[in-house]
Amino acid sequence: MTDFPAPKAARVPVTIEQVGRTRTDPYHWLKDENWQAVMRDPAVLREDIKTYLVAENAHTKARLEAPHEKLCKALIAEMRGRIQEDASSVPAIDGPYAYYSRYRTGEEYPVFARRTANDAYNTDTEETVLFDGALEGKGKAYFDIGSVTHSPDHRRLAYSIDEQGSEYATLRVRDIASGADLGVKIETATGNVVWTRDSNCFYWVHKNKNGRSEKVYRHCIDSAEDTLIYSERDEGFFISISESQSGDIVFITANDHTTSEVYWISAEETQSTDINCIAKRVPGHEYDVVHHDNAFFIQTNKDSAVDFKIMRAELEANDPETWADIVPHRPGSLLIDMLALKEHLIWLERTDGLPAISIRNRIDGTVRNIKFEQAAFSLGISGGYMFDTSVFRFSYASPSTPDQIFDYDIASDERTLRKTRQVPSGHSPGDYVVERLMAPAADGVDIPITLLRHRDTPVNGSAPLLLYGYGSYGITIPAGFSTSRLSLVDRGFIYAIAHVRGSTAKGYQWYLDGKLDKKINTFTDYIAAGMFLIELSYTSAGRIVGMGGSAGGLLMGAASNLAPDMFAGIIAAVPFVDVLNTMSDETLPLTPPEWPEWGNPKIDADAYDRILSWSPYDQVGARDYPAMLITGGLSDPRVTYWEPAKWAAKLRHEAPDAGPYYLRINMEAGHGGATGRFEGLAETALEYAFALEVTGLAEPSP
Repeated sequence: MTDFPAPKAARVPVTIEQVGRTRTDPYHWLKDENWQAVMRDPAVLREDIKTYLVAENAHTKARLEAPHEKLCKALIAEMRGRIQEDASSVPAIDGPYAYYSRYRTGEEYPVFARRTANDAYNTDTEETVLFDGALEGKGKAYFDIGSVTHSPDHRRLAYSIDEQGSEYATLRVRDIASGADLGVKIETATGNVVWTRDSNCFYWVHKNKNGRSEKVYRHCIDSAEDTLIYSERDEGFFISISESQSGDIVFITANDHTTSEVYWISAEETQSTDINCIAKRVPGHEYDVVHHDNAFFIQTNKDSAVDFKIMRAELEANDPETWADIVPHRPGSLLIDMLALKEHLIWLERTDGLPAISIRNRIDGTVRNIKFEQAAFSLGISGGYMFDTSVFRFSYASPSTPDQIFDYDIASDERTLRKTRQVPSGHSPGDYVVERLMAPAADGVDIPITLLRHRDTPVNGSAPLLLYGYGSYGITIPAGFSTSRLSLVDRGFIYAIAHVRGSTAKGYQWYLDGKLDKKINTFTDYIAAGMFLIELSYTSAGRIVGMGGSAGGLLMGAASNLAPDMFAGIIAAVPFVDVLNTMSDETLPLTPPEWPEWGNPKIDADAYDRILSWSPYDQVGARDYPAMLITGGLSDPRVTYWEPAKWAAKLRHEAPDAGPYYLRINMEAGHGGATGRFEGLAETALEYAFALEVTGLAEPSP
């Protein structure tokens, strides 16, 4: 098995000219010209490409999976042992019913159900099953449940399913009483719906042939025709729909990564196509809206409020100059979420990487804060279905503390613990140490690092360390709890998250300082975090396993080009590594919407040169690269399968004596990999077996 040779991809040079530049791509042939069809039906993949990908999977199976089969089985058993097999969500009350989801022991997908509101927390009472995911998904290679949304009158259920991983959802409507599907079948949906008040119509979002959300329709159950409500002409904008907490308003949001435009229509409306714009799009103006106190409360960066502020606007106001400040801008404290109840406005903010919850009374304007004491933790807020209530729900977790769900009563200032995530095989938070460190970057700023280790793991440079990173789109990796990572930590690994620029860990400016012409900061911050951990003896050079997915995979590729000696190995999941080619192909689903994030190399020579300078695929060279595990999904519309495939092929050609390089393409999944709660454990086990192997902690199976 150890002599199983790595595949060598054919080199068929293709010359590409744009903005006065010329480049040659020897692996362009791995992109199927008919890729849109492949997204919908992987069986139509061109045969020579399929043959190559199958060979790569066979190589990874022979060289990595088979030698560590016993270890992978042990890891899967451990991780599964930490999952409560009959887990259920906390019920959410909506009028006469309490809605929830639950799992049966051993099953991959959840059951969605309800019981009477009076018996919300009494699991011994009778329930009505609304959608049985385990039954519906049985025997299907890929089955992703998008949304399951009941109508306001509680008689109907809209649900969406993706069976390819292409992120095109099929939307159907079910009669709850009979359990029968009605004559609704929409196959080009994003998946989510918003019902009208009369429960006879709903709004949905259409995706075009290139996989972009493009139009909003209203569908009425008793009509064969859909009514067009909104059509987006700018290919760079995403479209989404949502419902206000009050249930009175349907929002339509158009946005790219830097600009927003929000429309609204009454949820009572079933005939008119007239929609109201809250504020016309202005480049660089981002805003989000909640309906509250017969007005709109708007989270906005207006008036140079980089970290956002909250303003109030009348329902009919569409001029931002008439808006009034409610929560002022505080530089360094980023507003990240907002919730409106009848008498209160609640928001989530983050300062120096740590979240906090604030509550404003509508009557007197007073503000209170909910405090939490731990070195690193994550928070989330939710209003459920109710509006006229003083109770909202929040979640809390830390790297050592399993998730907890609380109901917080604003009137009494009391919190009720509704659920603590159970770890059946046992877990003691006191066995682990959570730390928050600040690593100095090259330009002097401090980079937050969240760190988890077992209390018995020495800090003397001997421990291997997994350094996770992302750093794009303003996304911040939360300091939350994961049962799977304990399998590494219990084996002596230190698990660290570098909150690099490009995220919003330290405010929105932290994001701005890690994009476009400042993107290099994301990569150098990550390397600086690794070097700092080496200096403090948490680990040593060559003992770090880098890990990131999607744009985090881009970070892994860039870091391995810049500092290969720092790593024992790299885990790059669905890595966005062929940046220059992808950002030059406007037919791909995410390319036009992402030009504000990366630049447009089709028309901008400076953007071309900048991207070329760090794009992992373009910068592969004769370096002493560490071992790499590179994964992808055949029907992934976000990071297409050919990106990881081309990268692995080029690494083998340019640096054949380094590595090794393992490529694994899931031939039946998209961006998120396997969808079942247990199916995905095999993928995680392989990643962890790789990490243990490259750091010398894995013993091959006999």
